[in-house]
Amino acid sequence: MISATTNTGSLSFEAFVAAYLEDVRYELIDGELIDLEPTGLHEQVTGLINRKLNVAIDLLDLPWFIPMKCLIKPLGLNSAFRPDVVILDRTALANEPLWQNEPVITLSNSVKLVVEVVSTNWQNDYARKVEDYEVLGIREYWIADYLGLGGKRYIGSSKQPVMTIYHLVDSVYQIQQFRGTDQIISPTFPNLNLTAEQIFAASRIY
Repeated sequence: MISATTNTGSLSFEAFVAAYLEDVRYELIDGELIDLEPTGLHEQVTGLINRKLNVAIDLLDLPWFIPMKCLIKPLGLNSAFRPDVVILDRTALANEPLWQNEPVITLSNSVKLVVEVVSTNWQNDYARKVEDYEVLGIREYWIADYLGLGGKRYIGSSKQPVMTIYHLVDSVYQIQQFRGTDQIISPTFPNLNLTAEQIFAASRIY
């Protein structure tokens, strides 16, 4: 997502939830209010991923769902991430301390997969969120960089569109990247029939 940090000073997690929970344009990082302004192309990619993952959930008849809006609270921080797509396990939500009153997730067991679709704030997706999701224990994290915007250390010098999937193994993320006609390999959905190019093609206007 495209982001612009507002000049409001430090904001606590509690204050953010009270003021911005229902406003899907905002997330919180280290007390800074981040204004998310997704482009139309960004929403096309997000919509395709959402649809494919919902179909995969249905085919497996799993008690999982993709909420329309949801915040993930990293451990011990004045931050609240608003993923582009997140898959939640309905059977784990009874243990969530905030869920019954607010769509806020604090426990990794509730989350099966998180997806971020990259725009100009690629640093948050590739650096900050990878680190925080790993510490929290999110099992699988996708970064859909359909414009190839990520820094060279993350996607290489060719700056081509790339799907990066982080999978937690012994509390450490293992990384796989997919380009072009590469079949997406998802530990959560091993039979997923989806290529990187299908995801990137969703950003085109016909």
